Amino acid sequence: MDLQSTYNDKVVRQFAIMTVIWGVVGMLVGVIIAAELIWPGLSMDLPWLTYSRLRPLHTNAVIFAFGGSALFATAYYVVQRTCHVRLAFDKLAAFTFWGWQAVIVLAAVTLPLGITQSKEYAELEWPIDLLIAVVWVAYAVVFLTTIGRRRVKHIYVANWFYAAFIITVAVLHIFNNLAIPVSLWKSYPIYSGVVDAMMQWWYGHNAVGFFLTAGFLGMMYYFVPKQAQRPVYSYRLSVVHFWALIAIYMWAGPHHLHYTSLPDWAQSLGMVFSLILLAPSWGGMINGIMTLSGAWHKLRTDPILKFMIVSLSFYGMSTFEGPMMSIKTVNALSHYTDWTIGHVHSGALGWVAMMTIGTLYCLIPRLFNKEAMYSTRLIDAHFWTSTIGVVLYAVSMWISGITQGLMWRALNDDGTLTYSFIETVKFNYPYYGLRLLGGLIFLSGMLIMVYNVWMTIRQVKPQPVAVIQPA
Repeated sequence: MDLQSTYNDKVVRQFAIMTVIWGVVGMLVGVIIAAELIWPGLSMDLPWLTYSRLRPLHTNAVIFAFGGSALFATAYYVVQRTCHVRLAFDKLAAFTFWGWQAVIVLAAVTLPLGITQSKEYAELEWPIDLLIAVVWVAYAVVFLTTIGRRRVKHIYVANWFYAAFIITVAVLHIFNNLAIPVSLWKSYPIYSGVVDAMMQWWYGHNAVGFFLTAGFLGMMYYFVPKQAQRPVYSYRLSVVHFWALIAIYMWAGPHHLHYTSLPDWAQSLGMVFSLILLAPSWGGMINGIMTLSGAWHKLRTDPILKFMIVSLSFYGMSTFEGPMMSIKTVNALSHYTDWTIGHVHSGALGWVAMMTIGTLYCLIPRLFNKEAMYSTRLIDAHFWTSTIGVVLYAVSMWISGITQGLMWRALNDDGTLTYSFIETVKFNYPYYGLRLLGGLIFLSGMLIMVYNVWMTIRQVKPQPVAVIQPA
């Protein structure tokens, strides 16, 4: 039996194409709001174009539309190949695609209109939350049933990461969004005060830990070895990495609430678990990079591998920086500053986006039955625009944020503040310009990708030329 012809790749193709489209949309909104921080008049005083409404649109678009579509696509692709079985429930899989796109469109309409719960990464109101829950449970049913039907005894480690991400995100989403509706587009959470804050950051940090880390590690563990044509450096390490990561990550959320009303013991618990997280995170990063052992020369000619290895480097850097920023004394300087923004984007653009981009370049020719991407040179150009864009963005925010923190805490001999708030804003101005430039460069790379993907899909496969033998 030809397994290749029995796989359900239609839904994978749909999610892969929408990943590219939503990536451009989400990053374009990011560039617009970065510009608004320099020129507030860009909103033209229209409520739905203000920074406060576009910012949650940006985060939802890049995390759930771009990142989410990439996770659906790759999970559905990987589980079929590693289990040697067709994706379970074709119609339910199709529902997850159309249901997820409906969620994204509803978010794009409601957030600019100011319809929001005002919870970080959980802004969407209760009717949309219900739809998310239904789609996500359907996703779990399709994925886990496919694993249950597998033709091989072993469950490859990438599927463990995908399964953990799917199950945990369902629990996080449902419990953080328990609310009492009071109208069609308004509800109030069942939690109050510090309990609500604790639930929110249990959800918020684990949205990072499972949606933006565990899911993309599943992607990494399949596509890095596939592109490098090498086995995973250490399969035993990958299993240890999995169990350590999912056991520890769940407890790190309180580090977002240092110096708040949250009890000190809970703050300290979040800090300790955040510091412990460094070990499994770096174990995974080293495992991914060392998969290239004996194949380092491929980096000279394969820009897809360059995307993946630089992505893993950013993963290592971000998972060092995060635990460091969770230490209370460091957090006293970093919290509420642009340093946090730099940290988030070095992870989101450097790790998540670059791994997604590299994976899509690996995946799209296979999905559309092409020999390779239309242009390797354009992939290389995209790699350099992405790398330069991330570095400009992150470095500008690190300098801006650390200086912000130092200026805010500087005191005169008499105990008064050395700098007024407006002086810190004036200092940040040029660095906001650098951030905008970095975002524009990164977005230009996404536009290169759109062209390359379009040309790959439409190119006609060359037909073999019949050779007439002489009589």
